[in-house]
Amino acid sequence: MPAKIHGERMLTELDHVRLAKLIDGKSLPELEDLLDTTDVVRSCDVAPDVITMYSQFSIVDAHSGQRQELTLCYPRDAAPAAGFVSVLSPVGTGLIGLRAGATAKWQMPGGDEGGARVAEILFQPEAHGDYTT
Repeated sequence: MPAKIHGERMLTELDHVRLAKLIDGKSLPELEDLLDTTDVVRSCDVAPDVITMYSQFSIVDAHSGQRQELTLCYPRDAAPAAGFVSVLSPVGTGLIGLRAGATAKWQMPGGDEGGARVAEILFQPEAHGDYTT
């Protein structure tokens, strides 16, 4: 997928540091690109309509129009059937840092393109004063 330009996505400093540690010598080009091209802000300055780690949000599938509620998490907490999507999955990497109303696109493992519109942020840790989760 093409790189996102600055201003389209936002990461907190803490999320940026933790995501960089996930790379740890692995080849994760999508995540590396994200970390290199995304605006980074202090946790207390992130807008409340941005998907950060452990945010709960709803998306609308670009193809089917189906609405789904998800929580963005680290790989150890992933449980896709329960709506916990790893930030290292194509969907997770495609969604982190986007604002409500934005459209994400990602490449599925089989080569198909997926996409969804971020319909609503249901919960964002930073918006509730949690700057360390």
